Amino acid sequence: MSSIIQLLPDHVANQIAAGEVVQRPASVVKELLENAVDAKATDIKLIIKDAGKTLIQVVDNGLGMSVTDARLCFERHATSKIRLAEDLFKLHTKGFRGEALASIAAIAHVELKTKQEQEELGTHIIIEGSKFLSQDVAVLPNGTSFSVKNLFFNIPARRNFLKSDTIEFRHIVDEFQRVALAHPNIHFAFYHNGNEVYILPASNSRQRIVTIFAGKTNEKLVPVQEETDILTIDGFVGKPEFSKKSKGEQFFFVNDRFIKSGYLHHALMNAYEGLLKEGAQPSYFLFLNVPPNTIDINIHPTKTEIKFDDEQALYAILRSSIKHSLGQFNVAPILDFDRDANLDTPYHYKNTEAAYPTIQVDGNYNPFADEKPTRSHGGEKSKSRKHSYNENVSASWESLYVGLKDDIDSVSEAGMQFESEDLTAPLFGENEIEQQSNKTYQINRKYIVNPIKSGMVIVDQQRAHQRILYEQFLTNMTVQHASSQQLLFPLHLYFSTNEMELIRELQLALSNTGFVFESTNEDNIIISGIPANITESEVNAVLEQLLRDLQHGVPENSFSQNDTIAKSMAKSLAVKNGTYLTEKEQENLVNGLFACKEPNVSPFQKPTFITMHVEDLDKKFAL
Repeated sequence: MSSIIQLLPDHVANQIAAGEVVQRPASVVKELLENAVDAKATDIKLIIKDAGKTLIQVVDNGLGMSVTDARLCFERHATSKIRLAEDLFKLHTKGFRGEALASIAAIAHVELKTKQEQEELGTHIIIEGSKFLSQDVAVLPNGTSFSVKNLFFNIPARRNFLKSDTIEFRHIVDEFQRVALAHPNIHFAFYHNGNEVYILPASNSRQRIVTIFAGKTNEKLVPVQEETDILTIDGFVGKPEFSKKSKGEQFFFVNDRFIKSGYLHHALMNAYEGLLKEGAQPSYFLFLNVPPNTIDINIHPTKTEIKFDDEQALYAILRSSIKHSLGQFNVAPILDFDRDANLDTPYHYKNTEAAYPTIQVDGNYNPFADEKPTRSHGGEKSKSRKHSYNENVSASWESLYVGLKDDIDSVSEAGMQFESEDLTAPLFGENEIEQQSNKTYQINRKYIVNPIKSGMVIVDQQRAHQRILYEQFLTNMTVQHASSQQLLFPLHLYFSTNEMELIRELQLALSNTGFVFESTNEDNIIISGIPANITESEVNAVLEQLLRDLQHGVPENSFSQNDTIAKSMAKSLAVKNGTYLTEKEQENLVNGLFACKEPNVSPFQKPTFITMHVEDLDKKFAL
């Protein structure tokens, strides 16, 4: 019997490896940016077209590669980062497995231009699907330029699984931000389809964070610094009042490598205990430095998860250092009996000079001008005058009630007419049964019970209100005619750069729901009008919920976009379970639900009501 196991050809093995390393265009961006950082570049430029599907180009001014290295870098398991297995626990660089470039070259058209500073000429290599087409000598600037074109051109199935350009672009922005935040000393530039996305000059960590996320980021940052034998913490956390329900601005970096750690996140949330609203998430940008031999970063293909030797110690140090910073900057209450809060100087008075008190004298003031001369000739006369004054006061009060008793007596029952009603119907007649059937009851501030002839209807108040609002918003956006209430004072709302990009895409659809945008700036918007069924205090929460629902991108077609916006706004504004409703509000909710086109389910396909018949109740009581 012949053997059935055989070695795979290199190009097939590379394509299989690419499935782990290159999942989407953002994976290529991550690998190329990290290689540029490892090459000690001080200026890195990222250029993409069609969200990376057509072109991903990274240009740096790093060390460059020799002719031999330029050819070897596309071979599997070829790396300059490690020599022995023990080197895996002494890593100070980003990439180290030696599979990234080989995997990328197997599924795309790759063009490499590189030159070292000491060399006069550089190397120009072109590869298509692991096949070397050409290798030439060229006149090039110092550094390296990688161009990856037509990603997944030879694997159409993988290309078809890519999302829309908006979603893929969002993933690329996330990867770019993670690398740029970890290296504020490097100048970064990012262009998409010829348009400038980010220009980040070399600066410090705080300035890099503010430049990327814009808005009021600088105001909400609280510095965190702690140095111990096993861990050094440096970075910033957000003030509780700026917390959001989304987890967008949360970054952990270990040895300048972005990681995801639910364990460390739990430690941070524990430090905020008692300071956040339910469901709120603080922003944080924390850089942790630990000895390389105490972590294992090779446990995940994307290297975003790390195994620590002593997690409990890291948990305790991180939690206590954040608590200390929040207390030090008066964000969290602290227990200090020797401190007098009245002596604290506000920050905005720090560089202000003291104002000297001034004395003003009114030369025209006469303290005796309002005093009337009073003379009394004997004690009896003054006493009688005082007595007469009291009598006049009491008489004036009693005059208010003069004739009141006569008016009351004049009203007699004889002069009054009462409507008479013949009680011809039985005690529980048809009219009263109909009146009882329209009465609603609220149970546990969650369900509304409405009796009907065959039994009763039990309505979920939150889901019912979601359905009502959803159809209202969807109708307004479809006919492009919504009522709006003008604000006396326009609202100024600040958002990050990524959020502002989403708002600009949604501006037309939001205008159709009733929002009136006075202006849209680089990091803030000014709203002068809001939908009629939204209060001013709810605007920020509605937009935050909408941005959270669309954090992975805006749908391409207008119908899906309107549907998503209507669902998000309905979810934000619907009456919540646990809210007390008056009888009139209960009636309006029930009537509004059954006036909808699809009253049976909420916008999220959950049942809005159930019907319980008398027969069902009879079965419950049957023995």
